[in-house]
Amino acid sequence: MSAGEERPYGLPGPLPEGERILWQGSPDWKSLALRAFHVREAAGYFALFMAWRAVAGWHEGGAATAADRALALLPIAAVSLGLLAALGYAAARCAVYTITDRRVVLSIGVALTATLNLPLKAIQRADLKLRGDGTGDLSLALAPDVRIAFFKLWPHARPWRVGAPEPTLRAVPNVALAASALAEALEPGSSVRFAQARAAAADLRPAPGARPAALAG
Repeated sequence: MSAGEERPYGLPGPLPEGERILWQGSPDWKSLALRAFHVREAAGYFALFMAWRAVAGWHEGGAATAADRALALLPIAAVSLGLLAALGYAAARCAVYTITDRRVVLSIGVALTATLNLPLKAIQRADLKLRGDGTGDLSLALAPDVRIAFFKLWPHARPWRVGAPEPTLRAVPNVALAASALAEALEPGSSVRFAQARAAAADLRPAPGARPAALAG
């Protein structure tokens, strides 16, 4: 990259001649915190533990003891849940997903930024998971000769696929747009299991000539 050339947002360098960005976006931090950092499950754990301590305290010394035992855990719970939420926020804030007509790029990492370039020919299958809050995950199964360590990807990886890690665009708002863009870019012979994305994306696609919201800012 020459001295006067600006690096495109979310990419390691200028686009090669002829390459086009089809979609670009980042995770929704609240959805990422809930699903990748399991804030909801952690809150449930603390609630159950506090309830158990309250019951034990009630049997030992009545209501005052029950309240003291339960509330003693409150600062620990608040700090722990705050840290998990902060990690989710930081991971989402520092992540940019890009789909071009030649590759998928994941710019990820909080302390150290890593950029993963995945050529379309390396993607054997793509799976879409839509969620009730309007976000979703787009997981990419790679060719056997393309290996990326699970912990290098996490939390931008499909859960529980440690043996065969799948890079995942996680907690993406309006994920159907990303899926539709990828479906159009992939070679015809590729297996893509998100046919519903085209119909869903039709309702989200901007008018001709308008800039997609996912590309804004």
